[in-house]
Amino acid sequence: MKKRSVLVVLFDGVQSLDVTGPAEVFARVGSVLGDPSAYRLRFASLDGAPVASHSGLRLMADLALADAEAPDVLLVPGGDGARHPDPRLIDWLREHGPRARSLVSVCTGALLLAETGLLDGRRATTHWAACEQMAREYPAVRVEPDPIFVRDGAIATSAGVTAGIDLALALVEEDHGRDVALTVARQLVVFLRRPGNQAQFSAQLAAQTARREPLRELQQWISEHPDGDLSVEALAGRARLSPRHFARAFHAETGTTPGRYVERVRLEHARRLLEETPGGVQEVSRAAGYGTPEAMRRAFIKSLGTSPAEYRRRFRPAPA
Repeated sequence: MKKRSVLVVLFDGVQSLDVTGPAEVFARVGSVLGDPSAYRLRFASLDGAPVASHSGLRLMADLALADAEAPDVLLVPGGDGARHPDPRLIDWLREHGPRARSLVSVCTGALLLAETGLLDGRRATTHWAACEQMAREYPAVRVEPDPIFVRDGAIATSAGVTAGIDLALALVEEDHGRDVALTVARQLVVFLRRPGNQAQFSAQLAAQTARREPLRELQQWISEHPDGDLSVEALAGRARLSPRHFARAFHAETGTTPGRYVERVRLEHARRLLEETPGGVQEVSRAAGYGTPEAMRRAFIKSLGTSPAEYRRRFRPAPA
């Protein structure tokens, strides 16, 4: 049986769920396998002292970072404290991060890794609200704002909070197989597992809500009729605007083009049907407005990097 050591970095202002979510995943593996040492979890702060999380919850450290041995998995959580880190923490991560078999960040923990230079030239993600900041402040990092987690070699970065659970489950599946990871996911009442390239948020959250009532109502109508005529001309007619005026107004108020918004709505609808219904690919492609399975396949490959059939296999919950 593979035995792994996991070291979780603690600092003041850490997001507690970034710590406890992945930690629960690794700890549950021990109970599933009947071997508590399957993952040896340790928590370390700069001086070995307790830290205050962003919510005020105090987290105990087992040891100081200076006394920690190189782990198999080095987990760096995020939180407000990651935006103004202690320089000593950055120095420690820069020196010791490459020594871990897997270097993993959750949420804005990616900002700490970016500050060390360890993400230079690599693909990475973080919480959607911090992606623009990371791209601006660390131009050498290839920031990908959409996926819930990204793996580039030995380094893995994940989006906000629950994405850390997805990434931890992915690591468990690699180490101990799908059945163990699935059992852990069921115990935690989460899906096994969202593909890493699944979008961080829905079409409605990805776009701003329009201020004008006609455009706001139109956004809702689009989400309810993905299989309708959603061309710019048709949507402009519903909004009682000229196509050119409609396209400008929609982009100004939502931050995206009508075409891109429709693409996201259709993709989200197709994903939901693949996850929740037994309908065939032909049926799903029609219901989501793609018309043909090939058109839907192209959209999935472009946005998610996987086919509809593979998406269903990986994400649809197994029957109880």
